[in-house]
Amino acid sequence: DEVVLTGSTLTIDDVMRVSRGGVKVSVSPQALEIMQRAREIVENVAQRKSTESVFGLNTGFGQFASVHIAGDLDLLQLNLIRSHSAGCGEPLAVEQVRMLLLVRLNTLCRGSSGIRTSVLLQMVDALNKSCLSYVPSQGTFGSGDLIPMAHLALGLIGEGRMWSPETDWADAADVLRSHDLVPIRLAAKEGLSIINGTQFATALGCEAVFRARNLFYQAVFIFALTLECLKGSVLFLNAEIHALKAHPGQSATAELLRQVLPESRTITHKSALRVQDAYTLRCVPQVYGIVLDTIEFVSDIVQTELNSSSDNPLVLVEAGKCISGGNQHGEYPAKALDYLAIAVGELGNMVERRIDRLCSPGLSVDLLAFLTQNGGVNSGFMMAHVTAAALVAENRCLACPASTETLTASASYEDHVSMGGYAARKCIELVANVEQIVAIELLAACQALDLSRPLTTTPSLEALHALVRAEVCPGWMHDRVMADDMQKAVAFVKSGRVMDAIRPFLNSDFSNLPTHGRLSPSSPHELRRLLRCSEDECGRLLRENTALTRECEELRRQLLERNLSATATAVACATPAV
Repeated sequence: DEVVLTGSTLTIDDVMRVSRGGVKVSVSPQALEIMQRAREIVENVAQRKSTESVFGLNTGFGQFASVHIAGDLDLLQLNLIRSHSAGCGEPLAVEQVRMLLLVRLNTLCRGSSGIRTSVLLQMVDALNKSCLSYVPSQGTFGSGDLIPMAHLALGLIGEGRMWSPETDWADAADVLRSHDLVPIRLAAKEGLSIINGTQFATALGCEAVFRARNLFYQAVFIFALTLECLKGSVLFLNAEIHALKAHPGQSATAELLRQVLPESRTITHKSALRVQDAYTLRCVPQVYGIVLDTIEFVSDIVQTELNSSSDNPLVLVEAGKCISGGNQHGEYPAKALDYLAIAVGELGNMVERRIDRLCSPGLSVDLLAFLTQNGGVNSGFMMAHVTAAALVAENRCLACPASTETLTASASYEDHVSMGGYAARKCIELVANVEQIVAIELLAACQALDLSRPLTTTPSLEALHALVRAEVCPGWMHDRVMADDMQKAVAFVKSGRVMDAIRPFLNSDFSNLPTHGRLSPSSPHELRRLLRCSEDECGRLLRENTALTRECEELRRQLLERNLSATATAVACATPAV
């Protein structure tokens, strides 16, 4: 398994694969070629020793940018790494450091940074041998993630601490030596090239998006099981309802649910149908739908940031010069990840309310209080619900935007910042909380199904229940330590095992739903997402993948059947001729 860096083709899935280790990283010849051309421009400026000032190459940093430096430009870069290694807090996990290093390497491959190819290849070797720097998680405020990136560079130059599977945490010079690597010796501009950019927020943003997307699909099908156990109506899934409010995420969510909740369901038909259910049951397509659309929106921004030049200054190869700008500002990932936190947090809000319904006899039909027999002696899911509610309360704080809290630093030289690093960190924390909340709903729904026997649910949801009982925990006949089962359940959700149980029962439109990652471009939701751009742009995207022709025609037919005439017309315009 290999990822080839070009500077323009790295994906979120690539980042997550590399983060786990065992994936070789290499660099395309084209990237090395443009990097060499950029380095020649940097060296021409450095060797002239003229009064021409290029920020960070022959000047100081921050307010010292006006100080021209004609002396040791290599020492300038070394001092930059040492002085900017000023972070604090818990270190990033080694998987996150791999992500950070990979994302920075991809940016360097764009040829806008001016680093030597030999230095880049040293960094690639360190990544491939899992020699990873100690990177504190706190310190950046997103005007270029200078502090965590400086810590990343510190280990690569043989200072500070590093980790590898063979050495564990040790002196960086010793770790490098034990893997036949030599510390990097920085030359003009190279320290700044390694540390200035949005890579901290972007790398962690990849993890947040990846986990949020996986969580979404698991949560949809766990909700379906809860709806069954609460004997809810499926009238809210009527396709005509969602055609009248044509948001792609809403329609996709309803379609997914219809796959596992056909109208001829056993459990519901054993009790009288209510006219309508509470919002957390019948408004799931509307609420989960915007969560899905938000994930895709944020994914697009993070994906763009992955393959962008976020240095300052930038080397413009065709123009043959270095120029200062503002691409290091992290407002894009900061705002996007704040939005993602709000959306995923709302999903958690709905889940917690349903757990309460499962546990409360006054809100359910024929379920025992707290899903336990011999209540009083046993407390059942009483405290599991308390944990879910406590996590929801925490998420209300974590969902507050970080990117609105701009600060001023460096003698007002940096007078507006994004707080992108914190936006990314707290987004991951919030997603982790919702993973746990959803896992509690899974356990509660499976217990509720046990208590509903001899009634049965749909084949797909019975398969999910069976897999949980086989791999996570047996049912509760009496109280036991709940935390152990919750820990197994959250691992089950994070690993995508819910989708593993459901996927065989989905029709062909959804057979390519991922355990992790986005829908493929041939899926109905992805096509509708593409249709939000102009018809011309949509046509270009579809023509690039001629395999989509039949899928487009089938989608158009389905849309016409559902009276989505405007969208069907757009598909027709975009479908390549056969």
